[in-house]
Amino acid sequence: MTRIAEFAVEYIQFLDPAGKPTQDIPPHLAEAEAITPMYRLMALTRTFDAKAIALQRTGQLGTYASSLGQEAIGAAVGLAMRQDDVLVPSYREQAAQFARGVTLEELFLYWSGDERGSRYSGPQFDFPISIPIATQSCHAVGAAAAIKLRGEPRVVVEGCGDGATSKGDFYESLNLAGVWHLPVVFVVSNNQWAISVPRSRQSGAKTLAQKAFAGGFEGVQVDGNDPVAVRFAMDNALERARSGGGPTLVEAVTYRLQDHTTADDASRYRDAEEVETAKQSDPMIRTRRYLESLQAWGDEDEAALKEECGRRVQEAVEAYLATPPEPPEAMFDSLYAELPGALTGQRAEAIKENSDG
Repeated sequence: MTRIAEFAVEYIQFLDPAGKPTQDIPPHLAEAEAITPMYRLMALTRTFDAKAIALQRTGQLGTYASSLGQEAIGAAVGLAMRQDDVLVPSYREQAAQFARGVTLEELFLYWSGDERGSRYSGPQFDFPISIPIATQSCHAVGAAAAIKLRGEPRVVVEGCGDGATSKGDFYESLNLAGVWHLPVVFVVSNNQWAISVPRSRQSGAKTLAQKAFAGGFEGVQVDGNDPVAVRFAMDNALERARSGGGPTLVEAVTYRLQDHTTADDASRYRDAEEVETAKQSDPMIRTRRYLESLQAWGDEDEAALKEECGRRVQEAVEAYLATPPEPPEAMFDSLYAELPGALTGQRAEAIKENSDG
């Protein structure tokens, strides 16, 4: 027999749960100037997250998907991207979206069911949040194909969860990305749970990163609670894609500390002890401890950050709640560039009923 191919998955971690370096950190990522923006973004995202859940519980927001415990991934991904890159998000990429310029108010509007929440004031070419599982993988490949055809030095970054990697859409997307050598980075936030289905029942593969090998490109696994590791992997993947080196799959291992959404009760299918153990790897804790070890962060900084995040989120809440609702006919306005005749009459009827009411 002749061995014709071998594959290996790298695991990257720079900061352990205590915030101590596990290996030499690249100089450009070791200093507070690189870490602090990620920490501040993680804190803002967590504050937004808590407020969104409170609004949902009081009937002021629709069903919401928490990113608690996954903030390091979004922060590192969003800050690594260039402004003209394209983010194709799932529903737990809040930190990445904030980094890209999506406003807090816009995400509050989105989760209330208002289409105006997807009309971003910042990143004009980023895709709206995808709720269907793995369909955004196909969208990312399409966008990356267009960018390659135009010869533009841009990269598409797609975000999804571990459950999405079991879908045909995901595998088909990897296949095309590899065959066409596209400038796309697939970021899999492996939070161990696809709603109520654990990672162990999702796939028999030792890693999710290795699924990239079937597509003919590199897969790497990182500690998703270590923002330095995620940023390092993203910098490499983005540079590879931008320079014509093709796609990369980044599997970021983390844990979903909250329910799947506010419509879920995770206590029905997972042990409280498991969640408590996962909290010991909280990305916020390790990042703050590392900054403290650099003497770049202290109690006064933390208090000021909490005050700032609370104020910004509250201002966004007030603006969101003060936003007049759209009229009923608005439901037709984001469906087509030109509304088909079959729906024109329905829109007119909605206008009439609203005016009569």
